[in-house]
Amino acid sequence: MDIHVPKDHPRYQSITIREQLVDAVNRKVVAPAGLIAHGRGEAFDYLCGEQTPSPSLQAITAAAACLLRAEHPVLSVNGNFAALCAGDIIRFSRAAEAPIEVNLFYRSPEREQAIEEVLRDAGAEEILGTGDSASGRVPEIGSERRRIDPKGIGRADVVFVPLEDGDRTEGLIAMGKTVITVDLNPLSRTAQKASITIVDNITRTVPLLIEELNRLKSLDSDSLDSIVESFDNRKNLKAVLDYITRRLSQFRFEGE
Repeated sequence: MDIHVPKDHPRYQSITIREQLVDAVNRKVVAPAGLIAHGRGEAFDYLCGEQTPSPSLQAITAAAACLLRAEHPVLSVNGNFAALCAGDIIRFSRAAEAPIEVNLFYRSPEREQAIEEVLRDAGAEEILGTGDSASGRVPEIGSERRRIDPKGIGRADVVFVPLEDGDRTEGLIAMGKTVITVDLNPLSRTAQKASITIVDNITRTVPLLIEELNRLKSLDSDSLDSIVESFDNRKNLKAVLDYITRRLSQFRFEGE
């Protein structure tokens, strides 16, 4: 069902994103459970004021520096990420010089093909992690998330895994990889276990990351190392929680 949302509607952005995801479910790009995951994230976005929290800007800088100093960075893409950010994924991949790998919890040949089509329509030339190419495994993970491409995540030192499952985040870190994630819930296992967590809406984060990658490209390796090594993920998550707490404490109902 097509729904016209006027641009002056106060919920224009969030309703548009919802409709994109519903359409993506119909095209098998997004699994139905992805709608539940999005709704959970949207609730936390309200708590953040539907804007990028200031501590998350620091995490974005650290993530950009980490990707630039990486030897083999990879962007892990699931259905929700592809549905909402296809064009930005391609620009992000080029800015970070990081290949794209499809990784799915609800994996099927049909979904792989649907997501690959979305990414190729957006300009992707090479897509890893589909079909027989996902022959590697993340140890101790039972779901289809365990499947990785030996040419991609299998050899990566830094993996960008937004909208992620906590078990695979832990599994990738156990393999010695640096994990950058985007998660609107600062209390999730993914957010708590990742090397760098950006607490923000993925549709806001990726354009900011592209800008930051381009800004930091002129820095030498020592400067990039300094940015990454000075970042403390747990302190940053605490700063985000403090940010949310301040917003809630300042909230007032009309007439109070």
